[in-house]
Amino acid sequence: MPAAFTSTPTSRRQFLALLGISAAAVSCGTATAGGGSGKQLKKLKYQGAVGSVTLPELAADLGYLEDLTLDWVGNTISGPQDIQSAATGQTHFGGAFNGAVVKLAASKAQIQAVVSYYGSDQDTYLGYYVLEDSPIRSARDLIGKKVGMNTLGAHAQALLDIYLERNGVSKADAGKVEPLVVPPVNTEQALRQKQIQVGVLSGVLRDKALAAGGIRPLFKDHELLGAFSAGTYVMTRRFIKENPDTARTFTTGVAKAIEWSRTTPREEVIARMTEIVKKRGRNEDTSTLQYWHSYGVAETGGRIADKEFQLWIDWLGERGEIKKGGLKAGDLYTNEFNAQGKG
Repeated sequence: MPAAFTSTPTSRRQFLALLGISAAAVSCGTATAGGGSGKQLKKLKYQGAVGSVTLPELAADLGYLEDLTLDWVGNTISGPQDIQSAATGQTHFGGAFNGAVVKLAASKAQIQAVVSYYGSDQDTYLGYYVLEDSPIRSARDLIGKKVGMNTLGAHAQALLDIYLERNGVSKADAGKVEPLVVPPVNTEQALRQKQIQVGVLSGVLRDKALAAGGIRPLFKDHELLGAFSAGTYVMTRRFIKENPDTARTFTTGVAKAIEWSRTTPREEVIARMTEIVKKRGRNEDTSTLQYWHSYGVAETGGRIADKEFQLWIDWLGERGEIKKGGLKAGDLYTNEFNAQGKG
């Protein structure tokens, strides 16, 4: 097996620890706002994603961010890293899987989620795929098998863990399932070459793999939990306090962009995204945008509900990764700044 696909067994405690970021690391934030001048910040530093259009980028292009401008500082492929950057002040907002937000908040980081930005539904989802002739048909069949995913300690591994638990696999046996990192662009190849037995695929990579044939889904995340919002954008509490109007404009702008993407014909959304990527001049391939279906956000305007955090609070608490009763879902987010979908 190529070195890129090798891994040692990963225990539940080890992978969940990957979500953790020490309180010390997030206590040195430098990005705040207009300081004591009373002038609110209007230029927001953020990280993007190669070849794709984030909701804030879409909102800015549609004019929904009004007098705010976005200052791109680079790209990220890691939600936990993105929200750490926001917590430490390297950026003004960041987005991640809600379990990562819970873990970061448990480490005393002074962050608060303001709007959901991605999720899973019948069009946009993570699928856990095996080869057509694979003997893997159930959760118990995963014991001793390798499951390739983009990163550990986030959405893909959390859903794998829930799938095993809900299908009666004991903690001891679940620990024998081996999640390992495989770059998304290599997942299909690794699965077909039997370097892994299960590959987690989504978006264009999933659609291309399915079109090639020879694979089938073991389960899909939205089948397990229903349509759900899975990740949120966060800001520091200090930033929100010093820049309430900016927080409101940003949050509502993103919320409006979510609804625009829902109500606008798919072809028009893709055309707009393609134009945005071309205009920013980063020499990116726009071909994958043709496979965009939705952002998968469950609630109107990305408004956040307790259940979207409570699931992960309970999950992490049961595993001893956060203190039981130490966090309340309602304290982790606010809809105060989201004018979309009220009532």
